[in-house]
Amino acid sequence: MKRLGQVLESLRSSSIYRTQPRYVLDQPDFLNLVVAGTSTLDPMELLQRTQAIEAEFGRDRSKERHKGPRTLDIDMLMYGSTIMESPSLTLPHPGLTERAFVLVPLLELEPHARHPVSGIPLSAFLESAGGQGIYLHGAAPL
Repeated sequence: MKRLGQVLESLRSSSIYRTQPRYVLDQPDFLNLVVAGTSTLDPMELLQRTQAIEAEFGRDRSKERHKGPRTLDIDMLMYGSTIMESPSLTLPHPGLTERAFVLVPLLELEPHARHPVSGIPLSAFLESAGGQGIYLHGAAPL
């Protein structure tokens, strides 16, 4: 959070959630949270900065199993209402509407958020993303 605060202004964070692995099941639970902030950087510059932060904390993408354990994973979910697709960045994040570990903390911060492409409230996707094993860290299952 301290490092992200050097990249984003007005930084806010959700609670921390413990989530069961979704794609590669033979690994420990993940800890997830969502942060929101403002930036004067364009999306690609922000991506470069967040990937540099990941590397500072020991992430080496060349040694990872796809969807497997990692030291730190910073995904850009949305960048205001920006819609873009490039080989290294798609906005909004393509998995945004199907992952409870993203939707629950995001809606904690922005309860009225809407999908930038469809305009549908993100809360409308929660029911279909249910049953994915997400828990408020240190609490009983949600």
